[in-house]
Amino acid sequence: MTQHPTQSPQFFLTAPSPCPYIEGQFERKVFTHLVGEKAPELNDLLTQGGFRRSQNIAYRPACETCRACVSVRIRAEEFRPSKNMKRVTQKNADLIGAVHDAEPTTEQYSLFRAYLDARHRKGGMSDMTVLDYAMMVEDTHVDTKIIEYRRRGPDSFITGTGQGALIAVALSDTMADGLSMVYSFYDPAQEERSLGTYMILDHIARARTAGLPHVYLGYWVHGSQKMAYKIRFQPQEHLGPKGWERYEATDNGG
Repeated sequence: MTQHPTQSPQFFLTAPSPCPYIEGQFERKVFTHLVGEKAPELNDLLTQGGFRRSQNIAYRPACETCRACVSVRIRAEEFRPSKNMKRVTQKNADLIGAVHDAEPTTEQYSLFRAYLDARHRKGGMSDMTVLDYAMMVEDTHVDTKIIEYRRRGPDSFITGTGQGALIAVALSDTMADGLSMVYSFYDPAQEERSLGTYMILDHIARARTAGLPHVYLGYWVHGSQKMAYKIRFQPQEHLGPKGWERYEATDNGG
């Protein structure tokens, strides 16, 4: 009988459930737990293999009849913003992102609830309580940070923090080869700022500063309007049967 080391991860398969992206399809996921001192190393390995993290779970699609979900990562050093992205950066020049330990606050949850109610009222996260949110943020065994975006204050260049109301939040993991954007949300009343795009641009800048080659965006689903924004950040790499391969769209949104 073969003996396996007790530290080896065990993988499990979920039961089929309706796909949230493609009507008529059913999704299944393979998942494992990210716990203990080996969790950061395992998270790096699995993310590079197409997994995503949610709390202390790493998962990836394992659908029987569909391969539409494609893992995407931006090549940070080579990235060049489009004209529209430059305008987004200029529009949010009054904001600064302060990095904090992965600790939830009531202010974050209030913004999170407003975002879900406005943008994802029928989504799978729509009924998340304050306790659920706290678990999403702090149930991590890897290098996870919260970035809080506020307006710049007169002493922001010294403190690195903004002032006033919380405008946007990003939950991010730092790995050996990049930053992984786990989840982000923002004030839905400030739609004109294009804050979702801005936070991705900010993560690209942070990855460059840290000397990290990639920003992981999770899954892109061809034909899904919800996921269409991810393809605009060029150049990027897609994970396929031959590994990570460069992908450049002919139109990245101007």
